[in-house]
Order: sequence, then structure tokens, then C-alpha cells
Amino acid sequence: YFQDLLNKSEKALYDAFPSMYGELYTQNTKVFKDLYSELRRYYRGSNINLEEALNEFWTRLLERLFKLMNPQYHITDEYLDCMVKHAEQHKPFGEVPRDLKVKATRAFIAARSYAQGFLVGSDVVKKVSQVPLSHECTRAIMKLLYCPHCRGMASVKPCNNYCLNVVKGCLANQADLSTEWKYLMDSLVVVADRIDGPYNVDTVIGTIHMRIAEAISNLQENKDSITAKVFQGCGNPKISTKGSSSEDKKRRGKVALLVLSPAPAPQSSPGPEHPLSLQVLDAKGNLTALKTYWVTLPGSLCSKKVVASSAADDKCWNGMTKGSYLPEVMGDGLANQINNPEVEVDITKPDMTIRQQIMQLKIMTNRLGNANIGNDVDFQDASEFSGTGEVPG
Repeated sequence: YFQDLLNKSEKALYDAFPSMYGELYTQNTKVFKDLYSELRRYYRGSNINLEEALNEFWTRLLERLFKLMNPQYHITDEYLDCMVKHAEQHKPFGEVPRDLKVKATRAFIAARSYAQGFLVGSDVVKKVSQVPLSHECTRAIMKLLYCPHCRGMASVKPCNNYCLNVVKGCLANQADLSTEWKYLMDSLVVVADRIDGPYNVDTVIGTIHMRIAEAISNLQENKDSITAKVFQGCGNPKISTKGSSSEDKKRRGKVALLVLSPAPAPQSSPGPEHPLSLQVLDAKGNLTALKTYWVTLPGSLCSKKVVASSAADDKCWNGMTKGSYLPEVMGDGLANQINNPEVEVDITKPDMTIRQQIMQLKIMTNRLGNANIGNDVDFQDASEFSGTGEVPG
């Protein structure tokens, strides 16, 4: 969805700017393409300073527009450096660059952190699901599921509490993910509110082309005063000796006219079919439901996969015979399995893969916390952002 907003803004710029600005656009297409390329790379997780990328865009655009506005002068690179320094204090593009930098930075930080949060959550589930069961756990599951058959009680279902103790023992390490997992879900919900609220991602990302047009319009209106102030600060550039033919003069005049002619701002491109608020609402509902995923997993497995009997059933398989299951149900997590009657669990040896995933959850939650207050976050694992370099939007 986020990438679609950016793609539509870029397409709107490519559709509108040639007719609006003529050679100003056609001679400088790369400046605009590079901006969208940098925004896209940033969103996908590249370690790019977004503020610097935006500053670079405005500098390059100003240099090219200044030369086009003053075709009769020979303007060197050194003169352009001086021009940029003097022009910045006069705000040639008005307030657009500063305003866009604040809003776009917050929007993109939030959008990419939000997308990566989902990716990290998915990756944690994938890696945790590949952790092999212990030998003790395998034996306990075999006893739970298959021993009734050997006793001639194939139709007798396992007691629910018996099943819970077996699965809680087998998934003791996984349950320890629960605290950090909940924090990640909570952080995603908070950032979701930012995305669809004060950071206004829908509008900011989808209207970048309109802000650029607004900035160019500001420069057109202030062209004479900006040029005069630059000449005052940097001196008058030399008159160009090239292109003195009448044809070249005509061409230069045409370019200047295209630059200076007022142009209507491009229309906002239509957004994707599903408004962001609906997607955020849907995501928040799913995130809230997932908060207790790891601690409710044993109960889900026992009811859906094992199809255990109810807790009060006295005619269920209790591990020995058909009857009631008397031992109490263990708590969640590794530390609570010290007295598990069904699975021998060494609580002094936590699974390292799962401990690593707990750390990944902590790191991602911290990034989302930064994104929530508009701070940039360093994606040290950018290469792992996605196998294709794409972030699901």
C-alpha cells in the first residue's frame, strides 16, 4: 500500500510535469527520478539519511533552475556553490522543503518501521517453528496420542489438562516469547495510529509531486528577487559567449518562458482502492488478537489438533488408563516446567534460537518506539529486510 502511494505520486509527476514545465522537466528528469529512487530505497530498508537525500534533491533542482532562469550567463560550478549558500537563507522554494522534510521524514520512518515490524513478527514465527522437539517431548506426545490405541482404547480422547501439560512442556521455550511478542504487537498498534493520524502517511507520501510543483511555483514568483540577492552576494556571473546565434537565443528564450510561465499544480493521483484507515483498523484488530498467541498456543493445539476431552471429563485418557487426570496444569514458560509431570524439561538450558528471536523482538520494538516519536532508526539488518529487497506494503 505504501509503495503504491509512492508509485502513483511518481507517475502523476511524470504525467503532468512535461506539459507544465517543458524543457525544465525534460532536461532534468534524472533529478526527479533520483528523488523517488532514494525514497523507495529508504522505505525498503537501505541505510540512507532521508533528510540528506531531500536536501540534495532541492539543491540539485535549484542549481538547474537557476541556470535555466539565467541562460545568458556563464555559470560555473563554483558560482553555483556560492548561489546555493546565498539562496538558502532567502528560501527560494518557500516553506515547502522544510515542511516536506519534517512531514516526509516522520511518515517514511513510521511506514518502513511498521512494515518491517510485520516482517520481523513473521520471521520469528518461521524460525521458532523450525526448532526441533526434544527427545523427551517426542516420547510424551507419542504417549499422549498413541498409547490409548495399544491399550484398546482407540476411541478414548486424551484428557484436556493432560494434553496441556504435555504441550506446555514441549513449548516451554516458545511461551517465553510472549512478553516481548506482546510488546511488539502493542508497538505496532501505536505506530498504526500515527500512520493514520498525526503522521498522515496517506497524504504525505501520496502528494509529494504536488509539493514539488508548489515549490517550483514559489521559485517562479520570487525569481527576480532571488537572482538579485544571489548576484549581490556572489557577484555578477560572466555573460555567456556560447550560443550567440539567433536560433540559440530563441531556444534559450523559450526555455526561460517555460520556466517562468505559471502552471497549475498537478492533481492528486487517486489513492488505492482501500483507504489507509480501513487497512489500519483491520491490522489493529488482528494485532490485538495475536497478543496472547504464544501462551494460548497449547490450548489451541489441544482443542484443534489433539481434540482433547473437557477438563471435567472422567472418561478420558490420562496417560495410564481411562479416567480423570489429577495433576495440576503447569504455568507458561520454561521456569514453570520444573515439576511438569509429563515432560522432563531442563529449565537451566533455554533454547538459543528462541532466545535470539526474543532479542529480535526487543530490537524491533525499540525501533518502533523511535518511529513513534519521529526518530530515525538504523536498520543494521537491511540485507535481511526481505529476500527480494521489497517490503510488503
